Amino acid sequence: MRNVMLGDLRVSRIGLGAMGMSHGYSGAGQDDAGSVRAVHRALELGVTFLDTAEVYGPYVNEELVGRALKGRRDEVVLATKFGFISHTGRPSGQLDSSPASIRVAVEGSLKRLGTDRIDLYYQHRVDRQVPIEETVGALAELVAAGKIRHIGLSEAGPETIRRAHAVHPVTAVQSEYSLWTRDPEARVLPVLRELNIGFVPFSPLGRGFLTGTIRSTDDFDATDFRRKNPRFTGENFQRNLRSADEVRAVADEAGVTPAQVALAWLLGRGDHIAPIPGTKRVERVEENAAADAVELTPGQIERLDNLTPASGDTHDEAGMRALER
Repeated sequence: MRNVMLGDLRVSRIGLGAMGMSHGYSGAGQDDAGSVRAVHRALELGVTFLDTAEVYGPYVNEELVGRALKGRRDEVVLATKFGFISHTGRPSGQLDSSPASIRVAVEGSLKRLGTDRIDLYYQHRVDRQVPIEETVGALAELVAAGKIRHIGLSEAGPETIRRAHAVHPVTAVQSEYSLWTRDPEARVLPVLRELNIGFVPFSPLGRGFLTGTIRSTDDFDATDFRRKNPRFTGENFQRNLRSADEVRAVADEAGVTPAQVALAWLLGRGDHIAPIPGTKRVERVEENAAADAVELTPGQIERLDNLTPASGDTHDEAGMRALER
């Protein structure tokens, strides 16, 4: 597995998102042993960039990652996130990136992950009640204390990124980005290139849609948030199947899988990009890691560039309100 630089942080070119092991998707939390095996297999393949968050579960995903990394902590770049859970008494569901909440959140994450430092600590969503300068100031204190090594933002817009970076260098910004979610291209990616900030695309496989294996939502269990995701419902779902079919056609031509095509396209967008496809299965870890070696032709890249944007918002109404664009 090749490596890339997110700012001055070296990570594997393809990472591993751990959320679905415990939260959000069908079967989450039902096979922790299998999830641990998936993490171990990722390490064997050179995937050393792992992503979790306190809200996944909540808490249980960090605990799972901590168990998987026991005795192997120094082999990985470990990222987690704060901000969706308030530790200062704000009502449930309200964001909280106040310095007081951050100081509690980081101690909990360190304990659950079984580590003395977090390599990359993200604000999970921008908290409009707290100036970003206050949030990053508190994070800078944690850097000075050695509890975190690098600061990240998730789904932040250009102005917030600039203001944050002026207080303390931001190492990476994480946002949804894939063949069917191109929103960061116009406004966010140019700022990241200008400021030498890395970019971490989450949901690089379109929450599984771009793999071509989802032809109906009937197999999703009751806990699967995709049941209510606008892109997976009604006419949007049927229209979006055309994009999945086009990815499949390119994959057949290239002799690889649709997931590998989607990841290879992302890797070609720049040398400061490290996508974090999520899975809890060893075979999917192997498939995704192999995308590092896939080379698409200029014609194939052009076909993918010209895919029709996905129909439907990336989140429900409440989720969309939490995004900065």
